[in-house]
Amino acid sequence: MYQSQLIAANCVSEVIKGHNLNHVFEKNFDHHQNITPQQKSVAIFLAYGAIRFLGENQFFIQQLISKKITNKKIEALLCVSLFQLNHDQSTDFTIVNEAVEAAKFINKSWAGSFVNGVLRNFIRQKDQLRNKLKNNEEAFYSYPSWWIRLLKKEYTKDWENILLNGNKHPPLTLRVNLRKISLEHYEEKLKAEAIAYRVLGNIALEIIEPIAVEKIPGFKEGEVSVQDFGAQLAVKLLDLKDGQLCLDACSAGGKTGHILESADVELVSIDHQKDRLYKVKENLERLHLHAELKCADLAEVSGWWDKKLFDRILLDAPCSASGVVRRHVDIKWLRRPRDIEMFSNQQKMMLQAMWQLLKKGGKLLYVTCSIFPDENQQVIDAFIRDHEDAKEVEWTVGSEYNRHANHLIPSENHDGFFYVLLEKK
Repeated sequence: MYQSQLIAANCVSEVIKGHNLNHVFEKNFDHHQNITPQQKSVAIFLAYGAIRFLGENQFFIQQLISKKITNKKIEALLCVSLFQLNHDQSTDFTIVNEAVEAAKFINKSWAGSFVNGVLRNFIRQKDQLRNKLKNNEEAFYSYPSWWIRLLKKEYTKDWENILLNGNKHPPLTLRVNLRKISLEHYEEKLKAEAIAYRVLGNIALEIIEPIAVEKIPGFKEGEVSVQDFGAQLAVKLLDLKDGQLCLDACSAGGKTGHILESADVELVSIDHQKDRLYKVKENLERLHLHAELKCADLAEVSGWWDKKLFDRILLDAPCSASGVVRRHVDIKWLRRPRDIEMFSNQQKMMLQAMWQLLKKGGKLLYVTCSIFPDENQQVIDAFIRDHEDAKEVEWTVGSEYNRHANHLIPSENHDGFFYVLLEKK
């Protein structure tokens, strides 16, 4: 276990310094090429858990140590071990012994005995420290205080559930490709493999016990895709018709495929990151679908647009990702309050640029995976005030969605999203 603890600690220390977790994983796994698949899997689990509960872990460290730890790897190893002691099923004895072994590889002569002393001290005081934790919101919920304040202001009844849901493991939800197979026939495949599932809204399937993507029946054949239940709502709201010319702005892959599964449209898909577009291409090849992919700056319209107006535009705008924090656990620690204003300004610019590309009578769906109003309703309200030809179209959803105005609030069924459908009068 100590190898996995050590790799996880390296990753956590980089996140504490402000680096993106996915990039950190790539770097560390390239450096540790001899680890087994099981060790890699455990390292990912530990890193995610330690970062998910970073506020809690750092609170315990502050209570146990009088001086600030200057070595970030030692601090990160303690965070990993404290996560295990509080949320993992391994025995306390095993966790501590393996952590002491891991500490020896950080090249500090005192590291092993220091880690041993801190963790054993925690075990002795566990109950008292957990009681203290309840009096510190940032530590108890493991979110920055500014994040908690924003949610309390906007969601007076739901803020606590939003925070708690954000600290849970995300569900594995599938979108069925109705061009290839019906929901009912795909259910039969899951039953034949004895894979437990539940149906969401008669359109999606949640796998109860998550499995590796390559083991999902029909995935390689393009019969299903992994996509959150809340994200699947986008294509329904777009109101697609065969023969339409559509734009997928800020393409990431999931919604691109869903658009093409839903109607025979001509689709242009844009993103400024080549690696994201490559993933879109791979996904479309798996689904045997085609879109015109363009790597370009969306707002620099003259560089990629051929002057043909679009019937439908999906603007999946860059945002804080505050609604998908359970999938991207580092987000809440990397974001800063000033980022919200930056995203808001970027969203307004993109919305303005896309509006000129839309036909009269056409529809633009504005989407974010944020639950902060500054990136969402305030952007839309300002846009409608400045554009007399913009009309907001009302939309409805079933009881499977946890809806608050135009927000889908994070729940056991789905992540957090914001949707507004605008029609050009």
